[in-house]
Amino acid sequence: MRFSINIPNFGDFADPRTVASLAVAADQAGWDALFVWDHVVHHKSRPRPFGDPWMLLTAAALATTRIKLGTLVTPVARRRPQQLARQVATLDVLSGGRVIFGAGLGGPIEDEYGSFGEPTDPVELAERLDEGLDLLARYWTGEPVTHHGRHYRAEDVALLPPSAQHPRPPVWVAGFWPNRRPMRRAARWDGAVPLFGPGSHGYNPPADQVRELVSYVREQRQDDSPFEIVVGGVSPAGAAKARDLLGPLQEAGATWWDERQSIHSPDNERLAPVLRRVEQGPPSV
Repeated sequence: MRFSINIPNFGDFADPRTVASLAVAADQAGWDALFVWDHVVHHKSRPRPFGDPWMLLTAAALATTRIKLGTLVTPVARRRPQQLARQVATLDVLSGGRVIFGAGLGGPIEDEYGSFGEPTDPVELAERLDEGLDLLARYWTGEPVTHHGRHYRAEDVALLPPSAQHPRPPVWVAGFWPNRRPMRRAARWDGAVPLFGPGSHGYNPPADQVRELVSYVREQRQDDSPFEIVVGGVSPAGAAKARDLLGPLQEAGATWWDERQSIHSPDNERLAPVLRRVEQGPPSV
């Protein structure tokens, strides 16, 4: 099992220098990855500072040499695939191939899509997500792309340089379990990042549901290539308690533990409590 730190791109973490310092601390403490959210307003009724996730991750990449970096998650449907492909490939080259790309529908849909005149129909957004992911994978190769899709077009364009990782950075797809469609989507890529119900970010998942999800994803996979199951929450400080929590999740098939503050806690967007947890190092299994 590998271990990551998860932070929003707002509050204290809107500042690239803060994210860079946290990434250094995580790197030195032995964490395997740092993931940031990708929001523009989140809940617009609560105005606060936001940072662009790719600028935040660029600062983190320049300050570190080992730790992997990525978003959990980028809403592909509200991005232009060609611009997003360039951002991800540039960061992948800059970091020496350390990018993990997390994708999903994102939300809240009315705040993050509707406020800017973007489509809000979840079916259309899911179509854009699938078509956009396929385009991203083609763009990252650096080969010429021609695409006439329902939502996107490309006419004989090659985006260079390609990503540092070949054929592309790992793609993890998020979704709510027990909804099957997001996990079928994830099974076509490199990893699944399930949440176990609305508002469950930062709450430890039940091992039996993780086991059920893993079994379902394995049924959907077309090959036996490596595939990540990423779960998360707040791990206990003591080694014995951490093993009691993470051991059953690992046995159920989880391959990553993503350390997350509760989405309902103000500590979620504050540097001091997150840094304190980072400096304690990853939990012991």
